[in-house]
Amino acid sequence: MRLILNFEPLLPWPLTISLALALVLVVALVAWQRLRGAMFRAAACALLIAALFNPVLLRETRDRLPGIVTLITDESPSQTLDGRDDQTEAALAALRERITALGQFDIREVRAGADAEADGTELFSALTGAMDDVPPGQIAGAIMITDGIVHDAPEAAADLGFEAPLHVLVTGREGEADRRIVLHRAPRYAILGEPQTIDYRVIDPTLAQGERVSVTLRIDGEPVAVDRVGVGETRTMEIPIDHAGRTIVELEVEAASDELTLDNNVAVAVIDVVREHLRVLLVSGEPHAGERTWRNVLKSDAAVDLVHFTILRPPEKQDGTPINELSLIAFPTRELFSEKIDEFDLIIFDRYQRRGVLPILYFDNLARYVRDGGAILLAAGPGYASGTSLYRTPLGTILPAVPSGGVVEQPYRPGVTPTGRRHPVTRDLPGDGAPPSWSRWFRLIEADAIAGDVALNGPDDWPLLVLSREGEGRVAMLLSDHAWLWARGFEGGGPHGPLLRRLVHWLMQEPELEEEALTARTAGRDLVVQRQTLAEDVPGVTVTGPDGEPQALTLVESAPGLWRALLEDAALGLHRIENGDLTALAHVGPANPREYQNVVSSTERLAPLVEETGGGITRLGPPDSIAIPRIVAVSERAPAAGKGWIGLRRSQATVLRSVDRIPLLSGLLGLALLIGGFAALWYREGR
Repeated sequence: MRLILNFEPLLPWPLTISLALALVLVVALVAWQRLRGAMFRAAACALLIAALFNPVLLRETRDRLPGIVTLITDESPSQTLDGRDDQTEAALAALRERITALGQFDIREVRAGADAEADGTELFSALTGAMDDVPPGQIAGAIMITDGIVHDAPEAAADLGFEAPLHVLVTGREGEADRRIVLHRAPRYAILGEPQTIDYRVIDPTLAQGERVSVTLRIDGEPVAVDRVGVGETRTMEIPIDHAGRTIVELEVEAASDELTLDNNVAVAVIDVVREHLRVLLVSGEPHAGERTWRNVLKSDAAVDLVHFTILRPPEKQDGTPINELSLIAFPTRELFSEKIDEFDLIIFDRYQRRGVLPILYFDNLARYVRDGGAILLAAGPGYASGTSLYRTPLGTILPAVPSGGVVEQPYRPGVTPTGRRHPVTRDLPGDGAPPSWSRWFRLIEADAIAGDVALNGPDDWPLLVLSREGEGRVAMLLSDHAWLWARGFEGGGPHGPLLRRLVHWLMQEPELEEEALTARTAGRDLVVQRQTLAEDVPGVTVTGPDGEPQALTLVESAPGLWRALLEDAALGLHRIENGDLTALAHVGPANPREYQNVVSSTERLAPLVEETGGGITRLGPPDSIAIPRIVAVSERAPAAGKGWIGLRRSQATVLRSVDRIPLLSGLLGLALLIGGFAALWYREGR
């Protein structure tokens, strides 16, 4: 019960205060003149002022609200090590029982730290969320059960948002040891062909500084090198990068005896490798309407460095023009096709035919260039069907289409073959349908495909686009010179941009356009596996997780040439996916999660914050003999922790049940006091 004196004036407050001030001035004037009976006048005026203010005594009946205790349970991956989860559950059950036995507190339980996408253990954000709707006077305290590995601890207790003791019960055992490898610097992006390095360090508190251990380097799952490094020394290792796309680099230190976990013995770096410049040589055999189409497509790609030569005057043309006036610069045939041929990623021959500009020896160089990993695109014109065809040079040994000698001169719409609908170059071309919605072409060079895949065809199923591999390189043949009709918008045009860009990048071996490819990516905790193939059916894939256990997944065709499988709630860590001869790697969760960077339990990390709040931090002890501190209820200003015990603040919050209102100067009592006061004043004045 609580008593409160309240005032409920009979007149408005301004008028009441004005009358009270007037009476005070009268009393002051009487007292200043020292008139007899001043005390009686003052008493009478005081009663009148009190009556004007109408004092009321409020008697409140309140019930004290229970204190709110928040129990934060750490469910992060490090809590599964060395029996810590058993310690946690045992401590949690004991805390529930002891807090409930006090009868003064309500418990709010929050399990936190299990979010796989979070980079580290976040317990304090969960604590703040649990306390948001609790009045400050009702907060009795918070108790955390954790191994001490917390990554969102505030700098000071003032940042917690409440004033109550924070107690921490630490799982784990004394004297834990664990070996780990730490990446200090690793590139996120890299340029193909440029050397890359990684800085790392091995930490092992059980070994002397500088003692040697073995570290294995793996790239895309394949062992590359083994290094002997000293414990505690920062080491730099060079990383060979030999392909574009995503490269996964692993550094694994040999395991020690009695380690808490082997997950932090491996450091992973995911590097996206790009080509700095794609060097393309475009040789146009003669000026024609489609020449600028190739140039525009290539120049629109900022990554392409284009070298373009057009043969304006064939050797057989005799018009008396001096040799030194035929071009601005001499055609550097020796430099381009002998000395620097390997510097180009792609060579395009656009309506080129053999006219003696290039010696036969250089076509041998071109064939060797392709077999060693280069790429050639032949955009054929009528000359390919003639006696001056490039097929009649040493380059013909790598070309996938043999000219028959005929040229089709009739309108037709390029069609996507069944193989082309599965090929990444021609799959899902805008406008593809039955029939296609793009415009017609009017010329096709008759040829028989003897190698590779026919992606587009023309009238009478003559091959139009043939894609082939030769040795380490690639060859593509577009058996028409009318792609420019799509670029000019003839009859609505067609998808010349997507088609030609995909074609160029496929020739330069961009990973996304591989027709036979196995890739994997993550979507949260899910692992998405994709198989790209020209085959009509593919076997399932095998996924080997961080625990080394293989798991079979069935692939389902989601689009022509695309097969997918989904592994839900995949384990954190590196996964290896295999399908026949193809292998892919994917990492679920952060590449090097902070959770595993140091898994040794500690009472020191949270000790300063706990001490600032007035709480206590203790170790639970071995799982078979957990020592839970006594729990007592303490007042607001009393200590909240001591040896073997922790305290919870009694709640200062109450809820109002009833209010009794007792007027002090109203009714008969007030009237009697006023009459008595003025009667005494009249009696005194009468004397």
